[in-house]
Amino acid sequence: MKPIIEYTDFRKYMRDFYDDRKLRHAFSWREFSKIAGFSSCSYMKVVCDGKSKLSKIGVERTGQAMGLIGFEMEYFRALVKFGQEETDEKKKAAFEEMRAIAKIHKVRVINSELFDFYESWKNATIRELAPMMPGATPGELAKKCYNEISAEEVKNALAFLTKNDFLKKTGESSFEQTAKSIVGNPEATRLALRDMHREMANLAAPALELPRNQRNFTGVTMGISKDSYERIVKVLDECMRQVVAIANEDKDIDQVYRLNMQLFPLTRNAKENDDV
Repeated sequence: MKPIIEYTDFRKYMRDFYDDRKLRHAFSWREFSKIAGFSSCSYMKVVCDGKSKLSKIGVERTGQAMGLIGFEMEYFRALVKFGQEETDEKKKAAFEEMRAIAKIHKVRVINSELFDFYESWKNATIRELAPMMPGATPGELAKKCYNEISAEEVKNALAFLTKNDFLKKTGESSFEQTAKSIVGNPEATRLALRDMHREMANLAAPALELPRNQRNFTGVTMGISKDSYERIVKVLDECMRQVVAIANEDKDIDQVYRLNMQLFPLTRNAKENDDV
């Protein structure tokens, strides 16, 4: 199986460990739980299925059961924090800890660059804009952006994008995308994207002042059930998939757009007792 430092999901690592042991000799969830010191014969499976969490003591027992020592055990502790913390701030702190451990041992954590990429709207915008303007200076790229960005910030964004293989140089001040879309580990990507969504939501308000033929804003306030919510989300996902397909087929792009699709509650559940 892969080294632990190549994982960003502790449950996936535990399940891969279990599958690897089972392939080589008889191994069961009962045995896994027993060597980790848990009385419940299915506890390890319950954790891997996301139905329970590991306590601090549980982390130590589980790591020892999987034979982790030294920096691998340090990484596992941070990995569990990343998977179990509730707030973005604590999750980011855990991920930074994972990155620091990996850096010391000269290993790259998969998707770690996504945190830096989504730290600002500037990286995503320059990634789209630069290939449209071959030979343009950072100052010229900056002037094309509706939102304020300096030539120095564009220069820094270009350096980051090329270093991390989001863009590649094709000539003096000319770039092309290494891939049309950016994908990554789901959990790491979700956390990284939250910052981007916050920034892009803030950028949407000033765009209301643009001419109607350059922007499109629609919205509806509605009462729905949980079932309807799930159905609507599926429709929105399919819509987004089609939008991305149209954009990827475009061979004559000349402008960078952002599409925000937001479906969020304006009230709490009217049928639930708030006093409970």
